[in-house]
Parts: sequence; C-alpha cells; structure tokens
Amino acid sequence: MDLRGLTPAPVTPFTRDGKVDYDAIQRLGSWLGSIEGVTGLVVLGHAGEGTFLTPEEQASVIKAFVKSVNDKIPIIAGITGEGNEVAALEAKRAKDAGAKAGLLYPSHGWLRFGYQPGAPQDRYRIVYEGSGLPLILFQYPDNTKATYNLQTMLDIAALPGVFAMKNGVRNMRRWDTEIPVIRKERPDLQILTCHDEYLLHTTFDVDGMLVGYGNVAPELLIEMIKAGKAKDYIKARSIHDRLLPVTKNIYHRGSHMEGTVALKHALVARGVLEHATVRSPLLPLPDGAEAEIHGAIQAAQLSRVVV
Repeated sequence: MDLRGLTPAPVTPFTRDGKVDYDAIQRLGSWLGSIEGVTGLVVLGHAGEGTFLTPEEQASVIKAFVKSVNDKIPIIAGITGEGNEVAALEAKRAKDAGAKAGLLYPSHGWLRFGYQPGAPQDRYRIVYEGSGLPLILFQYPDNTKATYNLQTMLDIAALPGVFAMKNGVRNMRRWDTEIPVIRKERPDLQILTCHDEYLLHTTFDVDGMLVGYGNVAPELLIEMIKAGKAKDYIKARSIHDRLLPVTKNIYHRGSHMEGTVALKHALVARGVLEHATVRSPLLPLPDGAEAEIHGAIQAAQLSRVVV
C-alpha cells in the first residue's frame, strides 16, 4: 500500500439531529478521492470522532467512505480499542467493512500511567495476528506518556504487517534526531507527518502527510509535499504562509480537539458540508469563531468546492 502523498483524515459529518450523515460522507469522500495526489483516507480517527461512534456506526462509516471513493483508494480505519484483544476484534470488523489498513492507537491508559517495556510491540503483534489488517504505527506527542521511544518505534516497524508510521511527536529535537535513524534502520517504512501545525518543518523529511488538515486544503498540501520532496524551501514556505490564517484558526485554538470542530466549519466555508454539527463530548466553538474560520479560508484563497 503506497501512501506516499496526502492521506487526509476526514471528519465524520452528522445531521443536525446528531445522526451520521451518509449523504455528506459521499460528498466529502468523493471530492477528496477525486484529487490527484490523495493516496488514501483515514477514517474514525480524532478528526473523525471515531471513539464517539457505536461499533455499528463505525462499520457503516467505513462502508460509506469505501463507496464514496468507488474503492479506488484505500480506506484506513482508526483502531482505538483499549485492550489488545478488543482492538483486534475492532480491526477485524474494520477489515470486514472494507478497510484496507488500520491506524493503531496506543492503549489510552498509557496516556496517564505509561506503558511497560515491550507492551506496545505486543499490541501491534496481537492486533495484526488477530485481524490480518496491515497497520500504521502511530507516534503520539512527546508530552504524553504514550509516546514511544526510538527503540520501541524501530521494534514496531520491524513487525509483520506494519508498513507505515504516522509521526506526531511534536518535539522537533526528537524529530530531527530520530527520523534519520528510522530512515536508515527501516528504509521500507513509509514515514508520514501528522504535524498539522508544524508542516513546514516536517515536510522535507517524509514520504507524505496523514493529517486532518487534508480535509480542507488538500490541493495546497499536495503542492507542499511536492515542494518538500524537491527540497524547495521557498515554495514550501510560500504555501505555509498562504495557509497560516487557516492553520491559526484551526490548530492554534485552546485544545487540539477544538480543531475537529473548526475543520467542520472550514468544510462549510468550502461548500462541502452544510453545517458543523459535532457529537458530544465535543462542543460548539465560541461565538465569532465561525466567521473567523470562514475569513481564513477566504484569505488563503481556497475556493468553494463543486461536489
């Protein structure tokens, strides 16, 4: 599976009364899937409010996105179950629903308590063996106890079934020292940045991007990836600067979770969604935020989409 390009992490649209909006999924998925340079879609992640959905809804969302892209690019599912056997069953359900791979989250108890040495490697092994679903290594931010040290990442990357890494360490000292080692020791591993707010720094070191940002600015992010691979800093910087109003209004808010709500407002501004309904425990943004986000989309000259 080749994700060397842009892999957006789509939102899950809801109707105004809080049900999954499958018509909106069709619009969003078909638009993203039609863009040259989009290599896959990761659904049911943080941006997709995946943990807020029932297992039945999760399977239905996967099926809906598979349909929306006419199965032309892979749909990848976020796998978030706390226990390994639970996560393996979740991965099996995702595969049965049409997912071609899984983005495996750390066990979220680790966020508070940390993990025992060897436990992350065990998680990837059990989930892959139990489901047969190829997996993406997910590196959490350095300021959490669920972040993996370098050796743990190297170990996971060597396991059967692991073919890519979504790295969001958000510590540029670690990024600059660890990515070259991973490149050298695991040359077949596809490295994807998920640093939505630090794309300029990380775009020169990666095979692609796996970002919620890909919902709203896929055209420009694909150009930034090309500039990064060409080591064209001037071009990449110009795209960064053009997008900076959007970046600030989505990812410089008080919580990264607010970015999910902001993404939906940005998709309204681009004409893909009709409204920005989210599911609890997410809350609407403060008064004035919608206008700010719409203004940022206009400032970045991101046109309305005809779906």
